[in-house]
Amino acid sequence: MSHTLGLTKANSTDHPKISFAAKEIDVTEWKGDLLVVGVTEQDLTKDANSKFENPILNKLDAHTSGLLSLVSSEEDFTGKPGQSTVLRLPGLPSKRIGLIGLGKSASSSSPAAYQSLGEGVANVSKASQSSTVAVALASPESESSYASAIASGVVLGLFEDGRYKSESKKPSLKSVDVIGFGAGAELEKKLKYAEDVSYGVIFGRELTNSPANVLTPGVLAEEAAKVASTYSDVFTANILNEEKCRELKMGSYLAVAAASANPPFFIHLVYKPSSGDVKTKLALVGKGLTFDSGGYNIKTGPGCSIELMKFDMGGSAAVLGAAKAIGEIKPPGVEVHFIVAACENMISGTGMRPGDVITASNGKTIEVNNTDAEGRLTLADALVYACNQGVDKIVDLATLTGACVIALGTSVAGIYTPNDELAKEVIAASEKSGEKLWRMPLEESYWEMMKSGCADMVNTGGRAGGSITAALFLKQFVSEKVQWMHIDMAGPVWNEKKKSGTGFGVATLVEWVQTNSSS
Repeated sequence: MSHTLGLTKANSTDHPKISFAAKEIDVTEWKGDLLVVGVTEQDLTKDANSKFENPILNKLDAHTSGLLSLVSSEEDFTGKPGQSTVLRLPGLPSKRIGLIGLGKSASSSSPAAYQSLGEGVANVSKASQSSTVAVALASPESESSYASAIASGVVLGLFEDGRYKSESKKPSLKSVDVIGFGAGAELEKKLKYAEDVSYGVIFGRELTNSPANVLTPGVLAEEAAKVASTYSDVFTANILNEEKCRELKMGSYLAVAAASANPPFFIHLVYKPSSGDVKTKLALVGKGLTFDSGGYNIKTGPGCSIELMKFDMGGSAAVLGAAKAIGEIKPPGVEVHFIVAACENMISGTGMRPGDVITASNGKTIEVNNTDAEGRLTLADALVYACNQGVDKIVDLATLTGACVIALGTSVAGIYTPNDELAKEVIAASEKSGEKLWRMPLEESYWEMMKSGCADMVNTGGRAGGSITAALFLKQFVSEKVQWMHIDMAGPVWNEKKKSGTGFGVATLVEWVQTNSSS
């Protein structure tokens, strides 16, 4: 491969594998570096003698001769969400005890709250350089999904992307015992599932974080092919070059790619279980713009975020992260197609111009009135291709519009579908994963804004209802026989505070595939 611009190479990463175990033991008897207890504000209630009313905290306090109560009060620990304190107290077999806040009460906590607890466990284990950790709840929960959420939080909380730094630290955490949720093979299986999904999320984060001079369309295709080769017992890969895409008449996609010196690559991975009948065929389609300059409608001015446009392939990162997780989990009875039209949107004499008319692979013509509404042009041909695979349902994910960010902010993705059953399925999956989705209207009357004088449609309808008109545009390229949903994830793709991709979408996609499997 030729040298990258700037001669930058990612340092190789070896993600630490954490050993998770579900145990039923008394927390006061656990031996190790750090015992972490998830505590609600309600758990910290004290009686007239200033003793914890909560039985577990009372027992721990008794073993520390009242120091837990005294020191946690001095530290002003109140159990608010995300609040933490780590104490070194005599009287317990564990070297340290940590308290992490869960909020008002256990009944108000969601899977996301327990994932945050897991992230808190990761943070305090890093700070205390602990290698053996246990986590328990002051008010025990029998819901095994909460144990899974804690495990996910630990894996994701430990992740730090140091691939492009000259020095990076390796966490010392080796094992986590999850106490009080039960024990046995079924719970261990759920912890393993959470771990598999989390490493898929991390893969998605790494793809999103990779700078555009390193992660070109060709390198994204190589990363996809590696997933298929790693899980070759259930995956096949078909990477189409520009010539093959031209044969398939993908004029809309290729028009976007035309200005870049880096050629486009169309990625198609297929997951098929190694045994058993396939009952459902799904397609996951991700927007794969490895960089978006905006084209001739170049991104300019404050708030345009051109320096962050490496994340414009966040949809493809979600799709490929899900592929990695599904390769590990191997759900039965379901076939899944992972599709990405990867390219860059650049500026050159060979690029598409405002006013050009291009033709998609289903024969529909598009007047390009804005070269910065390019993601939908690549998705148009990707959706036609997905429908041609004979799938029953399609979910596409894209960092598609700023309008959706204005509407829903940076924590919630907008979903669009004409199919109520599909909406219920995906929303149910998101509630399990802890990712936030909000169903938006597919207002058909807005299609008037998308009419062209010289082609079948324009590619953008202006500022009003911009996320809705974008979804209506995509709908033109989906067969009526196929259930379809569009997820606009422009908001939650990036965590500005952490300066990192989030891996948003991976967990929900895997959960949705599981729902459609026969497991």
